Amino acid sequence: MEHLDRITWNPQVMGGKACIRGMRVTVGMIVGQIAEGHSFEEILNAYPYLEREDLHQALQYATSRTS
Repeated sequence: MEHLDRITWNPQVMGGKACIRGMRVTVGMIVGQIAEGHSFEEILNAYPYLEREDLHQALQYATSRTS
């Protein structure tokens, strides 16, 4: 599996859930947005502090946790 350097865990941030670059944006939130049918462009417009690679790594992380 590729190194996921944008996924962080900190018990002080969002209860230790997997987050994007230490922000209060969880992998679950990203995956949920995509599952609801939002495109990468829509998510990036709604959260301008995120980058496309953040979304890719969130999906990679989620996929690796279910296989």
